[in-house]
Amino acid sequence: MNSIHDMGGMDGFGPLVLDQDDACFHDEWERRAFAMTLAMGATKQWNLDQARAARESLPMLCYLQAGYYGIWIEALESMLKERGLLRAEANAGSLGLKVLAPEAVRDALLKGAPTEREGSVKPRFKPGDAVRVRVMNPKSHTRCPRYLRGKQGIVDRYHGLHVYPDSHALTGEENPQALYTVLFTGHDLWGADGSADQVSADLWETYLDASPIQS
Repeated sequence: MNSIHDMGGMDGFGPLVLDQDDACFHDEWERRAFAMTLAMGATKQWNLDQARAARESLPMLCYLQAGYYGIWIEALESMLKERGLLRAEANAGSLGLKVLAPEAVRDALLKGAPTEREGSVKPRFKPGDAVRVRVMNPKSHTRCPRYLRGKQGIVDRYHGLHVYPDSHALTGEENPQALYTVLFTGHDLWGADGSADQVSADLWETYLDASPIQS
């Protein structure tokens, strides 16, 4: 979808300021926001891409003002409401949901949710191929950045078959597809005003078309 969350390549938001400390959380509520999101994700009532889609669907001002973990909490509340899980005096156990035990949290975080899948589908492209990102305006979740659409790049590497996030968010179907790292020049993306010499992006095969190399 084309909304305010897709900030890649946009001007006017100021420089990226890195934290000077190594703290994962800067307030106790952020720690709790992370814990609640992890715990509810373990119930399998939605997948990762559906959670991302919920965050992207927040109203513009909410998305801009809530902050990183504020966005997580707003989206979590929305998903809980949609699934009828906000009930008085109810908990995951009483609702018949899977519960993530405290002693299992560390292993769950270390394991993550790998998206690579086995399959016999052969990739359409190989490293060195010239490709062009399709011009598209999907109404639902996509991992294809808006600022790359219509731009030409070169395939740098092939990563195997991975869960296709667009269908995973919309219908829950994994629909594994070839995933590539594609390299773009800063000039091709932003013209002479661009400051980046090169940009790399991981893109699914559906996002790409073959493109003749232009001099």
